[in-house]
Amino acid sequence: MEEKLIERLESAVSRLEALSTGFRPGGSPESGGDFAADPSIIAFDEDLMGNYVARVVTAAEKIGGQVLDVSQIVQEAFAVQKELLMKVKQFQKPDLTGLAEFFKPLNEVIMKASALTEGRRSDYFNHVKAVAEGLSALAWIAYTGKDSGMSMPIAHVEESWQMAEFYVNKVLVEYRNKDPDHVEWAKAFKELYLPGLRDYVKSFYPIGPAWSQRGKSIASSKASVPPPPPASLFNSESPHASSSSPKEGMGAVFQEISSGKPVTAGLRKVTDDMKTKNRTDRNGISLQMGRKWVVENQIGSKNLVIDDCDAKQSVYIYGCKDSVLQIQGKVNNITVDKCTKMGVVFTDVVAACEIVNCNGIEVQCQGSAPTISVDNTGGCQLYLSKDSLGASITTAKSSEINVLVPGPEPDGDWGEHALPQQFVHVFKDGHFETTLVSHSGG
Repeated sequence: MEEKLIERLESAVSRLEALSTGFRPGGSPESGGDFAADPSIIAFDEDLMGNYVARVVTAAEKIGGQVLDVSQIVQEAFAVQKELLMKVKQFQKPDLTGLAEFFKPLNEVIMKASALTEGRRSDYFNHVKAVAEGLSALAWIAYTGKDSGMSMPIAHVEESWQMAEFYVNKVLVEYRNKDPDHVEWAKAFKELYLPGLRDYVKSFYPIGPAWSQRGKSIASSKASVPPPPPASLFNSESPHASSSSPKEGMGAVFQEISSGKPVTAGLRKVTDDMKTKNRTDRNGISLQMGRKWVVENQIGSKNLVIDDCDAKQSVYIYGCKDSVLQIQGKVNNITVDKCTKMGVVFTDVVAACEIVNCNGIEVQCQGSAPTISVDNTGGCQLYLSKDSLGASITTAKSSEINVLVPGPEPDGDWGEHALPQQFVHVFKDGHFETTLVSHSGG
């Protein structure tokens, strides 16, 4: 505690000295004052970096290996965002090409985390995947207004966390009774985003960063800007990048950053050519007759998103393997049919979520669902929110069905409940009496 206090005092003194001399730490004098002493930068440095990020890294050091590696990438990514926030205060908002180059350092760090999820799965895949998904929240800095093609900063952080939470919950379930260090890491990582990053953005940048009106032009600053990117970087016609409406301007920049990959390998959303009942191919996502979303034959697609649905529409997921689909918004009905190793995250369903003929399925309800049915399925994990605890769950011809519910405390452990799959039938008094076979053991 004493050493930390001394470090913070020394840091404060350094900032005051820099402010009085007009010099930025480690750099040249700035006519506009010391940007490192700006309250938003101090809060980022001391609260986000010094508290939340530090706790993630400290927890990772107890585990080591790939968990530590990917946690250090988190630390690097937040450090890069701090530098970008300082630069925003010094420069005028550049054009599209300039913006792409400006955010390139952040995108490169996100890509480092994403690269660790590829290839053969390690024992810490869920940790790494949580980080790769979570870092997309840092793209809030790319918001420049309603025409930027993305949600406002606070909403963007919350939405980005939803997919990361899917994997963090898996870490908590896997290590809850095995290793408290992994549980500590998962909780620290969650708190970095909620409340950490969310509250920071809410306090300082609820409508996005404010570029300098009188600052230097990025386009004319040769020292800080590398050569312009290829002309195809923001080509919305790319066969590999798609969106529910073609993105322009900052939407294209955000699509690159949020994917954690090059722009041509961004999130697979729904393009206009997919939204037709006359679609000739039998792969992908389609909206049939304006009422039914069909997601079929997806293999290894971890970033499928349906984001413009409504309560009158249904979603039918068929023949998918090793994929993850996120349904943002309320829909009438969801059916998961003949899928293997499939993850589905949805907000609200009006009627029911049905899982049939599947193997190795994970479904997370973040809002409400009156009915969930599981039929002829082996291996199914259901994550319920507090608003869906009243759901009626029916099972038939299924095995290894586990339901996970949130604890009484906001950051408490999830409770796991195995649903009975065996019954005893005894003929008595002229009829059969059926009882459940209770589970025993730890």
